Amino acid sequence: MLGPVILAASRSDKMRKLVSAAPVTKPVVNRFIPGETVDQVVPIVEETVGKGLELTLDVVGEDITTPEQATHARDAYLELIERLKDLGHGIKAEMSVKLSMFGQALEGGHELALANVRPVVEAAAAIGTTVTLDAEDHTTLDSMFAIHEELRKDFPQTGCVIQAYLFRTEADARRLAANGSRVRIVKGAYKEPAEVAYQEKSEIDKAYVRILKILMEGEGYPMIGSHDPRLIAIGQELARRAGRKLDEYEFQMLYGIRSEEHLRLAAEGHRMRVYTAYGTDWYGYFMRRLAEKPANLLFFVRSMITKN
Repeated sequence: MLGPVILAASRSDKMRKLVSAAPVTKPVVNRFIPGETVDQVVPIVEETVGKGLELTLDVVGEDITTPEQATHARDAYLELIERLKDLGHGIKAEMSVKLSMFGQALEGGHELALANVRPVVEAAAAIGTTVTLDAEDHTTLDSMFAIHEELRKDFPQTGCVIQAYLFRTEADARRLAANGSRVRIVKGAYKEPAEVAYQEKSEIDKAYVRILKILMEGEGYPMIGSHDPRLIAIGQELARRAGRKLDEYEFQMLYGIRSEEHLRLAAEGHRMRVYTAYGTDWYGYFMRRLAEKPANLLFFVRSMITKN
């Protein structure tokens, strides 16, 4: 399986330098990451909303090694919020954050990440939008869920992400569904050991459906993060059986992947949110996109061959 190999490469400084130096890399990266600055991503926001779609915006960058870098990450989101305020799209343009970027892995990281993310959540609420806490590897999740619970005391619209391939996720889904959370369900994009996660695609897909059913039958707001046509169809059927209206759940897909499907779902009346990342520290995000789907890797390799 290529996925685990690519995920391992996403943590390799040697591979980072090799991939970053390849002449073809930047044009291919642009398929998934439409810009490096706020000025470059604002037109993407306007274009996407103009098509009847919604967005969640992610300032990429996870390998934080100092508190100063975590503060810089916080400020990057605050700058984004100022620009979103000017656009006035409200919840149509929300944000996704990785707590590692806010210092979660540093000494005293739980408190540091909470202190850094809270102003972002407050500022987002002030302009009528919200923030979703992205899931990272399994060692970070207890901290992420605790921060999510703390933020929801004042900002109940704050969302979080759960990953279908983890054994723990069904229990997490029941708890989150019961307390009315906004929850994005994804398959999972980190290299996890067999002791904590399903390794086979068929088992992950089965878990995804079980968990999505829990969310649809619960009190929260499910966000279906998948490009898989079969899982999308199952999500629609589960929503129908649960008696959910079209505005009581949404689909989410990555920028640059299955763009025509984004428009199809929106045309059918579904809420369709495009996960749109931007920034200069794109390597880890890009490698996980390659690992998630063999077609993405083939696209990259084919581009390299063509360019060379």
